[in-house]
Amino acid sequence: MKIFAGLFCLFAWSFVLLPFAFAAERPNILFLFADDWGRYAHIHSQIEGAGGINDVVRTPNFDRLARQGVLFRNAHVNAPSCTPCRSALLSGQYFWRTGRGAILQGAVWDSSIPAYPLLLKDAGYHIGKTYKVWSPGTPADAPYGGAKFAYEKAGRRFNQFSQTATELVAEGMSAAQAKQALYDEATGNFQAFLADRQADQPFCYWFGPTNVHRKWIKGSGKALWGLEPDDLKGKMPPYLPDVHEVREDLVDYFGEIMAFDAAIGLLLDEVKKAGEEENTLVVISGDHGAPGFPHGKCNLYDFGTGVCLAIAGPGVRGGRVVDDFVNLTDLAPTFLEAGGVAAPEVMTGRSLWPVLKSERQGLVDPQRTFVVTGRERHVEMARAGHLPYPQRAIRTAEHLLIINFKPDRFPLGDPYNLEGPNPPTVEELTEITFVTLPDEDAGPTKAWLVTQRNDPQWKPLFELAYGKRPREELYDLRKDPHQVRNVAADPTYAPVRAELERRLMDELQRTGDPRLVDDGRFFETPPLAGPLPKDVPQPKRKR
Repeated sequence: MKIFAGLFCLFAWSFVLLPFAFAAERPNILFLFADDWGRYAHIHSQIEGAGGINDVVRTPNFDRLARQGVLFRNAHVNAPSCTPCRSALLSGQYFWRTGRGAILQGAVWDSSIPAYPLLLKDAGYHIGKTYKVWSPGTPADAPYGGAKFAYEKAGRRFNQFSQTATELVAEGMSAAQAKQALYDEATGNFQAFLADRQADQPFCYWFGPTNVHRKWIKGSGKALWGLEPDDLKGKMPPYLPDVHEVREDLVDYFGEIMAFDAAIGLLLDEVKKAGEEENTLVVISGDHGAPGFPHGKCNLYDFGTGVCLAIAGPGVRGGRVVDDFVNLTDLAPTFLEAGGVAAPEVMTGRSLWPVLKSERQGLVDPQRTFVVTGRERHVEMARAGHLPYPQRAIRTAEHLLIINFKPDRFPLGDPYNLEGPNPPTVEELTEITFVTLPDEDAGPTKAWLVTQRNDPQWKPLFELAYGKRPREELYDLRKDPHQVRNVAADPTYAPVRAELERRLMDELQRTGDPRLVDDGRFFETPPLAGPLPKDVPQPKRKR
């Protein structure tokens, strides 16, 4: 990205080793990162109070690690869309600074951008990954060295957990046997990675299954995990219809989270067996909120940007819950500092080690009182002209301000075919993301709400999810924690709105966001907008 060529020149590709004060040896880094997993873990129900959807999901391995280490209550992704989120995480920079890595479909990685895994490799780490790291994008998983460091010979079926397990059960296995076959694959890949490292060599491993991403088998939450959909009755947030169809969809999603949680336990067991438990930094998180649900993925509300984050290991003062606002861009400099490598000056993320080494609970770092999020283009054909839906937001403890730079556009894509003579069928809405409103994944919840769009009882929820939004949205989180009542036009909130907008714009200006330059021309013109260029793979339209 030429606009930041000068910034990239500040970083010399030779690394600098820093004094390491966390352990006698540089620690291993085990990063477990689930696709489309937001802030859904049972421990959050325990620390924030019962009565919500986290009452139902069961995540014993994540919960145990969080109790041993530090649990972050206010962790957010920089963008609630896979590729830009991961571009920000790997580079330690806001997504808008990563060139063509700032979008989903059409993303191309700029190899001049420093990425923490390759910096750790240059510093002597044995690096490896299983399943998804940076995708969709070209070249695949480029910031992690592509397929060169992939460990997947034991298989990739874990990525379709409920589909594969359901098939194995149909072939005669018990549910426990079917799940174990997939667990063996996850451990086999990790074991192969560990076997490849040299004696006393620290490792950096990324476990990134995609099973939590749609689609999953309807009814699998109950069939494989014993989750009862109607246990969610009365607990649903106000932006989700509290009906059986949606409750079942949500527990099916929770089942995939529970599969990921089981893998957490298995990989931690392998670390212990290898004698590396005391010298392994473990970080667990996800890349944004729930897919195919209103307010979730591709939205800047908490249901879209809020994620689980727990960190434990050498140097971490455990047993704490902290309220500091964390962006996942902060992980890259955190990992580098653990590995004794100086973070490149271009990184906008800030190391979490001052928080991790503290003994305090609540707000530890008085500078960590807000987080900035945003998005540009997700699906390339989501709206006329192949244009993005540009948003930026600032989230504090008390308020969320969202700026929608192009309020004339539909936030989750154009309502293709909805007003024609042949609207999409329930099956099409459940199975084909691109049939309408393409920036929201297909699934039962989307199908149910779209088909109920003209029912007076449900039309307000449909409009809340898919209708056009004003340029500014402001939510008072003390009164409206689920962010459904926009008070931006209320004169009472004018001072708050003005102050938050000033803070947001200052941060965007400070970090060189191209959205503020020439009406966002960089993001509004090819190759960031328009039809997909020939140098990127064309998407499959069946999903």
